[in-house]
Amino acid sequence: MTIPNQIFAFFLILIIATLVYLLSPILTPFLLGALLAYLANPLVKKLESYHVPQLLSVIVVFSLIFSVILLLILMVIPLVKTQIGILASLLPKMIAWLQTSVIPHLSEYIDAESLRSTVASKSTAIFGTVIKSGYAVLSWTIDIILTPIVTFYLLRDWDLVLKAAKNSLPKSSKSNVMELAKESDEVLSGFVRGQLMVMLALCFIYGIGLSLTGLEGGFTIGIIGGLLSIVPYLGSAFVLVFSVATAMIQFDTWHSVALVLIVFLVGQSIEAWVLTPYLIGNRIGLHPVAVIFAIMAGGTLFGFCGVLLALPVAAVIMVMLRFLYRKHYVRT
Repeated sequence: MTIPNQIFAFFLILIIATLVYLLSPILTPFLLGALLAYLANPLVKKLESYHVPQLLSVIVVFSLIFSVILLLILMVIPLVKTQIGILASLLPKMIAWLQTSVIPHLSEYIDAESLRSTVASKSTAIFGTVIKSGYAVLSWTIDIILTPIVTFYLLRDWDLVLKAAKNSLPKSSKSNVMELAKESDEVLSGFVRGQLMVMLALCFIYGIGLSLTGLEGGFTIGIIGGLLSIVPYLGSAFVLVFSVATAMIQFDTWHSVALVLIVFLVGQSIEAWVLTPYLIGNRIGLHPVAVIFAIMAGGTLFGFCGVLLALPVAAVIMVMLRFLYRKHYVRT
């Protein structure tokens, strides 16, 4: 008795999804490595077209990518260190501002004694939080070490992996799967490249704009916000909260705070009306609420890596749904 292809495919997807969920704590370096290898493979093919040996092409592209990543890290660390110093120098002003402006208003709605008891009851969890943070740092360290290794080996054997996957497909469904893979590749590569260009553009817009307002550490806030915009809405929220909070502490007039808000609004307008439509467009075809849900679901299931990969995965799922609709409804 033979099992129909549809039933076999359903159970295969179910098993894979279950394994991915159960193994999610250790999947981060493998998923990031696969994503980097996918993005870098066209560069390897470009070098091979100039008769550069395959292994040498992989080494050159691999070295270039991680050199750029390392350079960005080395650039960001001093900026973050400077920002921390600036915030530390502003800390006395921040405490004074909280005592004179915020706490008196809160005391009208919150009983001081209950607030103190709440803080005391929560303080017992601090030690556990510190321990968890230590484990998180160790996990991040392991991920940082493993990701380049996984990227190199996948990049080196990318053609072999694709060939093995292609040969494992049933002949009856091979043409449909190859068509679906081609469409997914076009959408995914275009979306990822566009998102990276938007991220870099926002780094310059926010960094230069906040610097021109005279905001201390404004360039750092802008750069970090632009980099965080690789996760939709996260970069914008970071820039808004940190720039406005710093401006309220640093400046004495609301006029200066308004300038910071204008920079934020200009950046948001350029992103919404120029960068995203022209660089990304409607490649995924998801409603904004669905985008937020995808990001939260990815973060819940796979942590920070899930947040990064939520929209690319959503893009592939949308391609699959459109493909199935076209095959089973449009033609019938």
